[in-house]
Amino acid sequence: MTVSVNPIQDTFGRPVHDLRISVTDRCNFRCPYCMPQEVFGERYRFLPKPELLTYEEVERLARLFVGLGVSKVRITGGEPLVRADVAKLLSKLTAIEGVRDLTLTTNGYLLSDFAQSLSNAGLQRITVSLDSLDPEVFAEMNGRGFSPERVLEGIAAAERAGLHPIKINSVVQRGVNDHTVLDLARRFKGTGHILRFIEYMDVGTINQWQSAQVVPSAELVERIDATFPIEPLEPAYRGEVAKRWAYRDGSGEIGFISSVTQPFCGDCSRVRLSPEGQIYTCLFAGSGTDLREPLRAGATDDELTAIIIGVWRGRADRYSELRTAYPDAPQPKIEMYQIGG
Repeated sequence: MTVSVNPIQDTFGRPVHDLRISVTDRCNFRCPYCMPQEVFGERYRFLPKPELLTYEEVERLARLFVGLGVSKVRITGGEPLVRADVAKLLSKLTAIEGVRDLTLTTNGYLLSDFAQSLSNAGLQRITVSLDSLDPEVFAEMNGRGFSPERVLEGIAAAERAGLHPIKINSVVQRGVNDHTVLDLARRFKGTGHILRFIEYMDVGTINQWQSAQVVPSAELVERIDATFPIEPLEPAYRGEVAKRWAYRDGSGEIGFISSVTQPFCGDCSRVRLSPEGQIYTCLFAGSGTDLREPLRAGATDDELTAIIIGVWRGRADRYSELRTAYPDAPQPKIEMYQIGG
C-alpha cells in the first residue's frame, strides 16, 4: 500500500517544501569559512565515488520527497560543477512531476564552461557565490588566489544561457570583506541580477566562527541605503530566507539573509540530502539519518518514505533562534561543504 502523507509537517507545523541536494563534498575553492586549506589539503580524504549516491539514486529519493510536498529542488555541494556530468542529474530532476523550481548554487569558477549545458538540461535559474570584487580580498577568501573575473565571466555566460534570475550571494565578514559591499552593490545594480548579503554563520565547527565577525544585516542596509536608497519589499512566499529590498530608483532588487541577528526558523521548510545519502533537517544539525543503506539493501519506496516521514514529523530544529545560548565555541555540527548552504 502506498503511504499517503501529502503534505507532512514537523512538530512546529512546518511543511517540507524545499529539498537541497549536495552532489559532492569536493570543491575547487578553499574558502576559510567553509573549507580552510590547512584542514583540506592535498592529503584530505574526500568521499570515494562508491560512497556517493548515484544520479539514479538521487532521482529516486527526490521523487519520494516531491510526493511528500517538496516543490523546490536546489543542487549544491561542495562545488556541484566539479562532479562529472551534473547536467545528467538535472535532466532527471526536470522530468519529475511536481518540481516547480529547479536551481543550483555554484562558486561560478567553472560556470562559463557549463552554463549552456545546464540550461539545456532544464536548469531554470542559478545562484553564484561571490564574496568580493576586490582581487586581493577575493583571492584570500577563496583560498586559492583566484580572480573574481572568472566568476564574472560565468555570470555573463549564465545570462546568455537564459538562466534567470541570477542571484549573487556574498558572505560578509567584519574586517575581511565588509569594506567591499558597496562595490558589489554598484556592480550589480541595474543588471537584473539579485545581490544578496549573508551574515557570517557558525555552520560547522572548523571555521572558528566568532560572533564579532558578524556584520548585522541592519548595518548593511544602512550603509547601502546611504549611497543607493532602498526600500523594503514584501516576501515573495512564506519561508523566504532573504529580506527583499528594492532600489528606490527602480533599478532592481537586493536582499539580506540574517540567520544570526534575525532568525527565520519559524518558517523553515528545508531538508538537505548529503552526497552519501544522509538527510539533515537543519543547516546546523549535528547528525543525519541514513537513506543510502536501506536504499541499497533493497528498501521499497514505501519503506524509504516511512523513514523520511518519521524524521520530518519528529523535527524540532530551531538552532538559530537558540544560538544565543551557545558560546562562541559551538557544539559539533555538520560542515557546510557536506550539505551546502
